[in-house]
Amino acid sequence: MAETTTELEAAPAAGVPAAAGGVPAEMMDDGAALDTVFQGAPPSAAEAAIGEMGRELISKIASFKGRGDIALAFGIIAILVVLILPMPKWMLDVSLAFSIMFAVLILMTVIFLEKPLEFSAFPTILLIATLIRLSLNLASTRLILANGHEGVGAAGQVIEAFASFVMGGNFVIGIIIFAILVIVNFVVITKGSSRIAEVAARFTLDAMPGKQMAIDADLSSGLIDEADAKVRRKELEDESGFFGAMDGAAKFVRGDAIAGLLITFINVIGGIIIGVAQRDMSFLDAASSFTRLTVGDGLVSQIPALIVSTAAGMLVTKGSTPGPMEKAVFGQLGGKSKSLGMVSVLLVALAVLPGIPAAPFMFLAVTMGSIGFFANRREARKSAEFKEREAAEESETIPVAEEPISQVLKIDLLRLELGYGLLSLINEGPEGQRLTDQIKALRRQLAVEMGFVMPAVRIQDNMQLSANNYVIRAKEIDAGNGDLRPTMLLVMDPRGEDITITGEATTEPTFGLPATWIEETAREEALFRGYTVVDAATVITTHLTEIIKDNMSDLLSYAETQKLMDELDKDHQKLVGDITPGQISMGGIQRVLQNLLQERISIRDLPTILEGVSEACAQSRNVMMITEHVRTRLARQISDTNTTGDGLIQLVSLSPEWEQTFAESIIGTGDERQLSMSPSNLQEFITGVRQTFERHAMMGEMPVLLTSPNIRPFVRSIVERFRPATAVMSQNEIHPRAKIKTVGQI
Repeated sequence: MAETTTELEAAPAAGVPAAAGGVPAEMMDDGAALDTVFQGAPPSAAEAAIGEMGRELISKIASFKGRGDIALAFGIIAILVVLILPMPKWMLDVSLAFSIMFAVLILMTVIFLEKPLEFSAFPTILLIATLIRLSLNLASTRLILANGHEGVGAAGQVIEAFASFVMGGNFVIGIIIFAILVIVNFVVITKGSSRIAEVAARFTLDAMPGKQMAIDADLSSGLIDEADAKVRRKELEDESGFFGAMDGAAKFVRGDAIAGLLITFINVIGGIIIGVAQRDMSFLDAASSFTRLTVGDGLVSQIPALIVSTAAGMLVTKGSTPGPMEKAVFGQLGGKSKSLGMVSVLLVALAVLPGIPAAPFMFLAVTMGSIGFFANRREARKSAEFKEREAAEESETIPVAEEPISQVLKIDLLRLELGYGLLSLINEGPEGQRLTDQIKALRRQLAVEMGFVMPAVRIQDNMQLSANNYVIRAKEIDAGNGDLRPTMLLVMDPRGEDITITGEATTEPTFGLPATWIEETAREEALFRGYTVVDAATVITTHLTEIIKDNMSDLLSYAETQKLMDELDKDHQKLVGDITPGQISMGGIQRVLQNLLQERISIRDLPTILEGVSEACAQSRNVMMITEHVRTRLARQISDTNTTGDGLIQLVSLSPEWEQTFAESIIGTGDERQLSMSPSNLQEFITGVRQTFERHAMMGEMPVLLTSPNIRPFVRSIVERFRPATAVMSQNEIHPRAKIKTVGQI
C-alpha cells in the first residue's frame, strides 16, 4: 500500500483529532485510518509504527494469494486445532455441512471418471476426509458432554435436525438407523472395498515385470517409439503406486467405522454419567437427552462416511472398464434385448399371481419391455447395415479374369506361406499384435535402421504345408521355415538353462535355441521366472527380420535404387546428376549399395555415400575399390555400429604374418586384382579365425576382425562363408575419436 496522506474535505483546524471533526474515525477506510490518525499534523512515532505494521501485514497476506500449498497446510492445521480447542455451535454447523458437501463431491468425481488413475490423489483425499470427520466427532462430543443437559439443541442446529427429523423424535429409531448404517458401511462396503484393493494391489505388483517386458518387446519390434514407451512405463508406475496406496487407504475407512462405534458408545455412557452425577438429571432424562444428541451426531458423521466408502468401492471396482461409469453400467446392463425381454416376461408372471399387487410389477414389465423392444430394433438395424455393407462389397468385387501368361513369369521378392492352422494370425488378435500389423511395423523399422525399403511381403496359404507350418521365401527360394502353435506362447530362457514350466519342447526357428510351447494361462508364471515370452506372430516376424537382413543385398533391385535416388532432397539432386551417368551408372551405384548392405551397413546416409562414390570414381571404376572408399567415408557410422555398451570397439587384429601372406597372395593389378591363396593356408586361416571368435563368444564378446585396407575385402570374402555375422574392418574405418581395445590376434 502506497504511503500517502489522505486529506479530508472540510477538515477541522490543525491539531484537532479527526474523530472530533465531522467524520468519525470508524467511518474512514483502513488506509485512511492508518495514514490520517491526526489531520493536519504529522503522526507520532507510535502511530507511524502502527501504520507500518498494518501495511506490512496486508502485504504478507496478499503474498499468500494463489499459494495452494499454504492453504492446504493451514487447513490441516485447522483440523488439528479442532482436536484441541472447543468449537462454537455455529462453526460446528458450518463444518458438518462442509463434511457432507466434501463427501458428495468425492462421490460425484468418482462417478464421472474415465479411468481410476485420473483420481490418483484419492488415498490422500480419503485421509483428509477421515481426519475431518474424526475432528468434528471430537468437537461435537465436547459440546454434547458439556451442554447436553440443555436439550437437543446443545450441539448445534445440524445435529438437532438429524436428531429430530431423521429419528422422528424417537431415539430408539435413531439407534436402529445408526446401527444399520454402520453395518452397511463396515461389514458390506468397507470390507469388500478393502479386499478388492488388496487383491488389485497384489496382482498389479506381480504383473509389473511382465508388463515391463511387454513394453520393451514392443519397443524393440518397432510397434511403439521411445516416447510411447516412456508414457506406458509412467502409467505402469502410477498404476502400481495407486493400487498400493488404495490398499492402505481402505484401512482408513475401516478404522473410521470402528471409531464411529466407539465414539457413540463413549458419548452415551459418558453423557449419562455427567447428566446424573453432575447435572442432577434423572437417569431417564439423561439417557434420552444424551442418546438423542449422540445418535444425531453419529448419523451426521456416518452419512458422509458411507458416501466416501461408496466412492472408494466404486473406484476400486471400476478396474479396467473404459469410459465413464454410466456408459459402462447402462451399456452392458441394458444392451441385450433378449435379457430385457426375459425380465419383462418374468415381471408379468409375478403380476398375475394371486395376492401380489399387479400395478408396480406391470409398470416395470412395460418399462423393461419397451427398453428391450428399442434395443432389439437397434440390433436389427446394425445387423441390416452390416449385411448391406457386405452385399455392396461383394457387388463391387471385380470378377477374377484369367491370369495372363506373362504374370506367371513374375516372382515375389518376399513371400510368406502359411498352413491353414496359422491363417488366424492374419486377422485375429488385438490391434498391433496381428501378423500384418507387425510386418508393417517391421518395414518402418528397417527403413529407419538400414535405410532399406523392404519390399512388400505376399502372404498366402499353402494347403501342401502342415497345419502349423510356415515357409519364408526370398525370390521364390526357401529361406526359412518353422512349426508354430498359434494358441500357445513360445518361452526361452535367456540364461540358457532348462525351462521348468510344463509344455511342449521345441527349437526356436530363427536362431535354433531350445524353447518350449506353453499355454496362455502360464504367461505370468513364465514372466515371473525371467523367461522370454513371445506369441506365434512375433516368432514369424523375428524370423522374417533375420532373413531380410541376410538377403538385403539381393532384395535391393535397380528400381528401388532409382527410387532412392529420386526421393533424395532437392539439395542433393545436383550431386546425383553430376555422378550419373558420367562417372558411374545407376547399376554401379546399386552394386555399391548392395555391397554395403551385404555387411549390414546402413545406407540411410545416402548423400555421404554418393560423395564417397564421386571421390572414388576419379581414381577407379572398380566397384570393390569404390565400396572400400565409401566405407572409409562412413567410418563414424561403422565405428558407432560396432561399439559395445561400455563405449569400446573390441578388436581382434590380424598378425603381421597373415597380413604379409594375404598381400603376397593378391595377383593382378588395378581393377583386375584377385586373391590366389593355397588351400592349406586358407584352411589354416579359417581354423584360426573360428577358434579365436568362438573363444570370445563363450565369454559373451563379439569383437571385430581388424585388417589393413588393401586386404580387407579379400579377408571378408573368406570370413563371410563361415562366420557371416563377424564384422571385418580396416584401420581406415576406425574413427579417430573411437575408443578401441585389442582383445586378441589371429
